[in-house]
Amino acid sequence: MRVSDAIRDRRSIKRFAERPVSREEIETLLAAAALAPNHRLTQPWRFYVLGPEARYAYGLALGERKARKIEDPEAAQTMRDTVAQEHRALPCMIAVAVVNNTDPEIREEDYAAAMMAVQNLALAAVDVGLGTHIKTGGVMSDPGARAAAGVGDDQRIIAVVNVGVPAETPSPKKREPASTFTPWVP
Repeated sequence: MRVSDAIRDRRSIKRFAERPVSREEIETLLAAAALAPNHRLTQPWRFYVLGPEARYAYGLALGERKARKIEDPEAAQTMRDTVAQEHRALPCMIAVAVVNNTDPEIREEDYAAAMMAVQNLALAAVDVGLGTHIKTGGVMSDPGARAAAGVGDDQRIIAVVNVGVPAETPSPKKREPASTFTPWVP
C-alpha cells in the first residue's frame, strides 16, 4: 500500500469486529511506531498493550469521570459499568506514554515524536487491514487510568489507541484543503 493511500483511507473506527488482534499484528504496528522521527534519538515513547482486565480498569476510570456528570446515582453506576465493559470488549487497546523530561524543549520534542509514533501506528494498521481510534483527553492523567495502564510516575499518557478489524468504516469527513492554512512567506 502506498503511504498516501493509507493516509487517505485512515478513519477513526468506533466499532470493531470481534476478531482478536494477534500479538504479531500488534508487534508490526509497534515496530512502525518506533520508526517515528525523534530529535536527539531519545525514543521517548512507551507502549502499554492492555489485556482485558487492564482495559476494564481503564474503562472504570473513564466511566467514573463520565458518571460524575450524572446526578442520578443509578444512571451513574450504569455509565461506569457500561464504559468498563465496552473497554474490556475491545480487541486491542494500546496506551502510549512519553517519558517526562525536565527540559521544556526536550519535553516538547518528545511529545511531538510520540505523536508521530501514534500516526505511524495508525497508518501501519490501515496497511494490514486493521483500524484504529486514537483517544486523548483528561482521563490520561487520571490516577486510576494510569494505574490500569501500569504507567510509572516518570511518564505521561499522551494517547490511547483502540485497534481492531473495523466492523464498519465511516465515510471521510469534509476537510479544508491545506491551502486554507498555508501562508507562503517570502
